[in-house]
Amino acid sequence: MINPYPNTNPLSELGRFFRQRSALSNLILINIAVWLGVKIVQVIFFLYNQPNHAIADNLIMQYLGLPASLPALFQKPWTLITYMFLHIDFWHIFFNLLWLFWFGKIFLEYLSSRQLLWTYLLGGLAGGICYVAAFNFFPVFQNALPISLALGASAAVMAIVTAISFYVPNYSINILFIGRVKIIYLAIILFIFDFFSISSGNSGGHIAHIGGVIYGFAYGYIYLRSWKNRVRKIRKIRSPFSEKIRSFFTRKPQPKETYSTRPKSDDEYNREKKENQKRIDSILEKISKGGYDSLTHEEKEFLFKSSQNNH
Repeated sequence: MINPYPNTNPLSELGRFFRQRSALSNLILINIAVWLGVKIVQVIFFLYNQPNHAIADNLIMQYLGLPASLPALFQKPWTLITYMFLHIDFWHIFFNLLWLFWFGKIFLEYLSSRQLLWTYLLGGLAGGICYVAAFNFFPVFQNALPISLALGASAAVMAIVTAISFYVPNYSINILFIGRVKIIYLAIILFIFDFFSISSGNSGGHIAHIGGVIYGFAYGYIYLRSWKNRVRKIRKIRSPFSEKIRSFFTRKPQPKETYSTRPKSDDEYNREKKENQKRIDSILEKISKGGYDSLTHEEKEFLFKSSQNNH
């Protein structure tokens, strides 16, 4: 078992965690609430002399589980979201939420609750799309295609595990009987395991996991590490140039000898200068983020006029 926080009291840590009502705790609570709802339905079926849990489970999975069949999916598009919160088996939800808790806590040490929520949702969506695409593309799944359903948070959890593992690859955790291990190694091992398990049982589940891994890698490594690092370098290169532009546009104009209209008072001049400076700063900030082409025609014209006035 993995314990990234070995020196804390588990019960007090768990109580404090749920009192925070973060995106992570809310995701866990939603998964638990849906699972409890499934159990309540099973009890109701039992009380009405329908002791076979399979009947209740089948009705729930048909409505909330993700179908591989495209016609069925078009009739129930909401299942692309609901499937990632649906669990029937206790051990299925137990291990999914355990991994979500452990790696979600690590995720929130470096990134925001909003990023975790979107990683969960988009990672689960990527897993679902990968599952549906594989079952409709590969001939081996044709017989199971009409009846196959996906459920569980595994793909969404794998997206979080992979994203944070590639974002902070040197982060280490304790594993019982093994010691400290870098989380990136765990992410890689899990991916390899899922890939080679496709030919065994639960092919759809392992394919969905891989979809979550692909999204997690794209977000944690390609976007957060590679792309944002390049943006930071570009901004550093631009910064000296931006300062020159800023100083060029903010030079105090020389007083003119004649006026076509009434000369401005000092208060009017200072107020207008302050407003123009504020707008120039806003436009320069926009250039630093999105480049000159991100400006509107009016903003470009304002900069041009400002430069002409300061000559």
